[in-house]
Amino acid sequence: FKRVNNVYQKKDSLNLTSEQERLLDKTYKRFVRSGANLNAEDQTRLREINKELSTLGITFSNNILNENNAFKLFVDKEEDLAGLPEWFRQSAAEEAKAAGQPGKWLFTLHNASRLPFLQYSENRPLREQIYKAYINRGNNNDENDNKENIRKIVSLRLEKAKLLGFDCYANFVLDETMAKNANNVMSLLNNLWSYALPKAKAEATELQKLMDKEGKGEKVEAWDWWYYTEKLRKEKYNLSEEDTKPYFKLENVRDGAFAVANKLYGITLTKLEGIPTYHPDVEVFEVKDADGSQLGIFYVDYFPRSGKSGGAWMSNYREQQGDTRPLVCNVCSFTKPVGDTPSLLTMDEVETLFHEFGHALHGLLTKCEYKGTSGTNVVRDFVELPSQINEHWATEPEVLKMYAKHYQTGEVIPDEIIEKILQQKTFNQGFMTTELLAAAILDMNLHTVTDVKNMDMLAFEKEAMDKLGLIPEIAPRYRVTYFN
Repeated sequence: FKRVNNVYQKKDSLNLTSEQERLLDKTYKRFVRSGANLNAEDQTRLREINKELSTLGITFSNNILNENNAFKLFVDKEEDLAGLPEWFRQSAAEEAKAAGQPGKWLFTLHNASRLPFLQYSENRPLREQIYKAYINRGNNNDENDNKENIRKIVSLRLEKAKLLGFDCYANFVLDETMAKNANNVMSLLNNLWSYALPKAKAEATELQKLMDKEGKGEKVEAWDWWYYTEKLRKEKYNLSEEDTKPYFKLENVRDGAFAVANKLYGITLTKLEGIPTYHPDVEVFEVKDADGSQLGIFYVDYFPRSGKSGGAWMSNYREQQGDTRPLVCNVCSFTKPVGDTPSLLTMDEVETLFHEFGHALHGLLTKCEYKGTSGTNVVRDFVELPSQINEHWATEPEVLKMYAKHYQTGEVIPDEIIEKILQQKTFNQGFMTTELLAAAILDMNLHTVTDVKNMDMLAFEKEAMDKLGLIPEIAPRYRVTYFN
């Protein structure tokens, strides 16, 4: 640190390039934020905090993984499958068979199983069961319970922030971002909330009307949202995922993302065989620049499996630096191929593939002298820019016509389906935005507290959501006990 500090104090007289200056600034701050300027006693305490936090973080994540894998909803009566599309029944039958219960159907908490179940199942009690299992992960007062873990994590983070001269953990983290502080973040989130919540309430009213038509006298609950939204989508746009999915064969969508990158940046991706990978599902591509020079190697791992985290992300096995090119991967959890049916993606999954590939492009196209500034080593609230720009291409009509071809006939997606896809882009966005913002605001609330003693995490969550006026039909996308 003395050596870095020495350079940092003299930086104005060193004629540094902007990249060198950025790297020096980041390196200096990393030392300071790691406690290099603290006295010996405070450094010792910081070490203890960091050690405890890393152990708690692993325990917290493992508990969620255990909860995800522990829940198994076996269905043995065909009438309990009412409403479920054939492809989904087939995949559930294969899951049950793999779990040693042939002749049954198995549903789990993984997105590729839970979401279609909530969307299509006519069996309301089973929808309730799978939904409640999902939102109560880490909150079952058993060996996977996370309530005390999250309380300790929040408490230790606050102590760490105070040791390093900040009033709360949020301001400690945000000091290293474009947003700069919690006030700026909260004014953005609250502004968005003022638009999102009324939209979500209007959507709930629409769903209730749809439910009332059935004459059962039932009230819309959280586990009904996906099911009636799917019905409403059909009614409003006469478009169901069953209409779009045949055009979104995984390999075609991926080729579409590659083709867009070729048009925008002149790069090509070519599949490589015989490269060692950690699982048979992983595929490998060589990425070349327009002049034929190698930009990097790209790995894709698209399907869920036991022990693999859900969700989607981009990562590096090796980062770019000078002449060393990067090894980049995209990991996702898309529906697996079943029998003769290939992996067919939902609209959401199509955008996810383009989004994560946007991150991959950020990592692959970078040209820097230093690892610390290359690729996605940028501030956290900038890192989403390339991915969000890239996902916008996914539904551009010109782009859809490049890749959206029927997996059986090869027919290009018809204009009327494209029109409906574009019309429904804001459909259900009240719900989507509200559940996401609720989680973001909950996260900010947790990390702007200045006293954590005896904090009851669930009571804290409830109070935060009540204060926002979050409606009972929507839960925050991530609750405190599974907010990875």
